[in-house]
Amino acid sequence: MLTNERQQVILDLLAEKQTIKIQEIIELTNASESTIRRDLTELENEHKLARIHGGATIRGRKLHEPSMLDKTAKNLQEKQRIAELAASFIQEGDCIFLDAGTTTFQMIPHLRNKKVVVVTNGLTHVEALIEHGVTTYLAGGYVKGKTRALVGPQTIQSLQNYRFDKCFLGVNGFDATFGYTTPDPEEAAVKRQASACAKHTYVVADHTKYGEVSFSSIDTLSKATLITSKLPEETLRLLRENTTFEVVSA
Repeated sequence: MLTNERQQVILDLLAEKQTIKIQEIIELTNASESTIRRDLTELENEHKLARIHGGATIRGRKLHEPSMLDKTAKNLQEKQRIAELAASFIQEGDCIFLDAGTTTFQMIPHLRNKKVVVVTNGLTHVEALIEHGVTTYLAGGYVKGKTRALVGPQTIQSLQNYRFDKCFLGVNGFDATFGYTTPDPEEAAVKRQASACAKHTYVVADHTKYGEVSFSSIDTLSKATLITSKLPEETLRLLRENTTFEVVSA
């Protein structure tokens, strides 16, 4: 069986079962385990599936939203490097919006010695900002338990009272065609409003977010500078056609 035929068998099986085991694929294709593992790696690099222990699962559950606890430890070192680079764009005297999220949270230690004002809708951000001596305003609204983000009409109204030099947003996915997305329409609306109040918007997202498309659109890629981690050259070419971006060093 040719490589493309074998990989199509894998994708067809995934579409049917959502999650599959390596042994199932071996039995269907009569290929070796090492060959199947290479196939899964190639398909994951093409954002067609996600590898899990002993198999693979389908990508792109558009309404799925991991909790803050789930997201905190994932790709932590990449998030820290992205956060450090993002914070380097903040200048003395800036008024900034810091979105709820685990990567934006990692920016806070880098604000310690900068005289800036921060507005945030991230409940988990507040204590860290205060500990680092950062002048902080908390947007009003409903506290969403899963992400600890303030959302809703009161949050939108609160943000309309501010003007930001820079806005830093987290996203669940970014894609050359579908732009920046997140599962919750209310969180998407807050992110759009914050961006509309800013002179410049930055999106912080590690490489695993590329090709992910969630339910709610935030904006097109062109509306923000993307700060991300290492991506394949072909992906960078596509991004270059749609937006400006910064990539952290490996």
